[in-house]
Amino acid sequence: MEYEYYFYNYSENSTEYVEMNKSSDPVGLVLVPLLYYLIFFSGFFGNLSVVCVLGSGCRRGGRLVDTFIVNLALADLIFVLTLPLWAISAGRGDAWEFGEGGDLLCRLSSYVICVNRYSNVFFLTCMSVDRYVAVVKLMDSRHLRSSRCIYLTCLVVWLTSLLLGVPSLMYRELVNHGEIPVCVDKDDSKFFSVLTLFMTLFMFIFPVLIIVFSYGTIAVHLNRHCAAAANPRAEARRRHSLKMLLVIIVVFILSWLPYNVFKTLTTVNRLTDVYVGGERSLEIGLLVSSCLAFFNSCVNPVIYFCLDHHFRQRAVLLLKRCTGKAMSLHSYNSTTFTNFGNSESGTNAGKTQV
Repeated sequence: MEYEYYFYNYSENSTEYVEMNKSSDPVGLVLVPLLYYLIFFSGFFGNLSVVCVLGSGCRRGGRLVDTFIVNLALADLIFVLTLPLWAISAGRGDAWEFGEGGDLLCRLSSYVICVNRYSNVFFLTCMSVDRYVAVVKLMDSRHLRSSRCIYLTCLVVWLTSLLLGVPSLMYRELVNHGEIPVCVDKDDSKFFSVLTLFMTLFMFIFPVLIIVFSYGTIAVHLNRHCAAAANPRAEARRRHSLKMLLVIIVVFILSWLPYNVFKTLTTVNRLTDVYVGGERSLEIGLLVSSCLAFFNSCVNPVIYFCLDHHFRQRAVLLLKRCTGKAMSLHSYNSTTFTNFGNSESGTNAGKTQV
C-alpha cells in the first residue's frame, strides 16, 4: 500500500512500541473513519452510476473517450470497496484485527490501493493524450482513436498497473507491536524504500507534464480556432472547454501533489539521517494528504455530471428508461454534442463518435 498514516513512534534503538496518544486523538479515531465511509458511499454510488450510464454507450451511441472514463470509474469503484477495512482499522487506533485472514486482507487491500493509484494516473494521462489527438491532430486521429486501439490501450494500462502493484503486495505485512497488529510496509527493505521514492516522483511528475502539455496545446488550438471563426457560439463552447480542462488539471494536481510531497519527505527520512520536518508533522501531513488523494476517487463523477452535457443526457436517458418513460435512442444519438468545442471522429461499427 502506498498510503501510510500511522500515529506511532518507531525507534531504531528500541523495539518498544509507543502509541502517541492515539486513544484520545479525535482525528484518528473519529474524523478519519467518517471520511473513509463518506468516500466509500459517495465513491461507490457515484462510480457505479458512471459505469451504468456510460458503459452501454461505449458500444453504441457513445464517445470513444467514454471507454477511458468507464475504466477509470471501475478502478475507483474497486478501490472504494477496500475503504471500510481501513475505516474500521482507523477507528481501532490503526489496529488491523480481522482474524486469521488479516495478513491476506492487509496485503490485498494495499495492493488494490496501489493498483488504483497507477491506473488512475495512466487513464487520466491516456484521456489527455486522446483529447490532444482528437482536437489538435484531428486529421490523423482516425486510426489512433479506433475502438480497437482504445480497448488495447485500456488492457495495457490494467496489466501495467497490476504489475507495478506487485511490490506493494510483497513488501506489505502485518506486524505485531505489543498487543496490536498493524498493517505496515517493511521498514528493513531499503530496496522497497528506494523503489517507492522513484515511483512516487516518476508516476506523478511525468504524467503531469504530459497532461499539462496536452491540455495546454488544446487550449492554444481552441483559442486560435475560435478566434479565427469569430463565432459567438464557438466562443461559448471554447469557454466551456477551457473550464473543463482547467477543472480536470486542478483537481488532479490538488488531489495528488500534497500526498506526493509528504510521501517523498517521509521516504527520504527513512533512507537518510537528514530529517526534513518533524516526524509528527509528516505523519499528520501524510494522513491528511492521503484522505485528499482518496477523495479524488469520488469527485470525478461529480465533475462529469456538472460539466459534461453528454453524461447528463445519458443519465437522463437511463433514468427515463428505468422509470418506464420511452425515449428514442435514435433521436438521442442524432443530437450533436462536442465535449471540447471541436468535432471528433472515430470509427466504431460505422458510427461517428465523439
